[in-house]
Amino acid sequence: MIGAIAGDIIGSVYEFRHRGTKSKDFTLFGPFNHFTDDSVLTIAIARAILDGRGYQECALELGRRYPHAGYGGAFKTWLYSPDPQPYHSWGNGSAVLAEAAASAAFSHDHPEGIKGAQATALAIWLARHGASKAEIREDIETTFGYDLQR
Repeated sequence: MIGAIAGDIIGSVYEFRHRGTKSKDFTLFGPFNHFTDDSVLTIAIARAILDGRGYQECALELGRRYPHAGYGGAFKTWLYSPDPQPYHSWGNGSAVLAEAAASAAFSHDHPEGIKGAQATALAIWLARHGASKAEIREDIETTFGYDLQR
């Protein structure tokens, strides 16, 4: 959790500029770094799990508390809708295999969004259990049909 939020803040200066940079020479926490929607929604998902509440309920609560965190247009529309419904987004940010589909479905219910959430969760689970990069690549390609070759 701390790593995810620290990574979000550290990478925030690159989110819409300098994409794909490979430099290892950068400031970790400078004057232009800030938390983004990724931190807000990571905390919302953690709160839902820890408090036994619904993912959507927590996402709406925290998302509305931090309206300028950098949400995409469709998500922001969803966030302020009087009756928020899934809107077939392809994006993902969820990463707990057993919960990946449920945590993505309230806003990213497009099959590719859910598949991406599950692939992310599987990759993390495999890495935490000692799988090599090659094994992770093979499992993700086989399970989800992704081509991860460059």
